[in-house]
Amino acid sequence: MMNKGHRAGQWGEEIACEYLRNQGYEIVERNWHSRFGEVDIIAREGDTLVFIEVKVRTGSGFGGPEAALTTRKRARITATARAYLSRVDADLPVRFDFVALIGEKVKLYRDAFQVEEPCSRGC
Repeated sequence: MMNKGHRAGQWGEEIACEYLRNQGYEIVERNWHSRFGEVDIIAREGDTLVFIEVKVRTGSGFGGPEAALTTRKRARITATARAYLSRVDADLPVRFDFVALIGEKVKLYRDAFQVEEPCSRGC
């Protein structure tokens, strides 16, 4: 049985995918898991592979959805991206985006964070 937060997350990812497609992204994977964690959406934008975190909030309290993109969360996303890149044959530039939803308002943060070492095949 899904809890309220899980349902909101799925709803948010649907809204984010629709928004991203309208922005020219091609959705490649959703909810991709590794032993390090999960990436909500993996997409291509032109020749760039984009790992996208989606956060939904009903209001802007507690710092809004942006406050959830902590250093620890970024590290888990990066580790999961490395795992993904080690399993697929993709020699593309990599970027990390963030989609924040408050209610039905969507805000896209392109290139939301950087990794210390460049990500390419094997990240």
